[in-house]
Amino acid sequence: MKKSFLIFLLISSLGFSQTKNPDVIIKNLKEAFNKVKDYTANVDIKVDVNVIKVPEMKAKLFFKAPDKIHIESKGFAMLPKNGLYTSPLSFLKGDYTAIFAKTDTIDGHITSVIKIIPLNDKGNLLLTTLWVDQTKNVIRKVESSTKTNGTFSLILDYNKDMKYPLPDSMLFSFNAGKLNTPDMMGQEENQGRRRRAFKDISGKVTIKYYDYKVNKGIPNSVFEEKREKPKK
Repeated sequence: MKKSFLIFLLISSLGFSQTKNPDVIIKNLKEAFNKVKDYTANVDIKVDVNVIKVPEMKAKLFFKAPDKIHIESKGFAMLPKNGLYTSPLSFLKGDYTAIFAKTDTIDGHITSVIKIIPLNDKGNLLLTTLWVDQTKNVIRKVESSTKTNGTFSLILDYNKDMKYPLPDSMLFSFNAGKLNTPDMMGQEENQGRRRRAFKDISGKVTIKYYDYKVNKGIPNSVFEEKREKPKK
């Protein structure tokens, strides 16, 4: 009886420690990630798209707060703009309203579901939903709808002994709608390349992150666009 009562107290205390105030949840999320000033990581990228075959790739990712990103790869990564998770703050830009929707469980982790509604209609995001693990102050899942790039979702996994809120792996799923692309098979008279509409573009991208180096300092020159020197 005594043991059962202690277990009940423990579960109750864990439950009460989970706030339902979306602004507090986001504040804690930001504070946790703000400890990351910069990082590099090696990434393995596997792309599965319904209209084209893409070989598996390896790349090196550079990030510097607040939003500098650089990718080094011998191949060409066909990733939609939001396909490479670098920071939870990328979903929290500009003015927005945050709403606590419910409590949900993602892969055994209790999460708080937060709706992010942009207040400025000039941006591309329409609605973003975050599944926030308050015990670790990390995002476990994201679902987002955009004006021009369709919908996408992220499912993130972390090392249980993580020192910083950076994922070990991510599954990125997207549906970008219809896309007009050049038809390389022929040309129409006086019209240049024909364009044809694919069916809905959808797919999944699996990314594994490893060999993190955090807060070692990265010069701004790494993120500067390198331009080819004109030929003499």
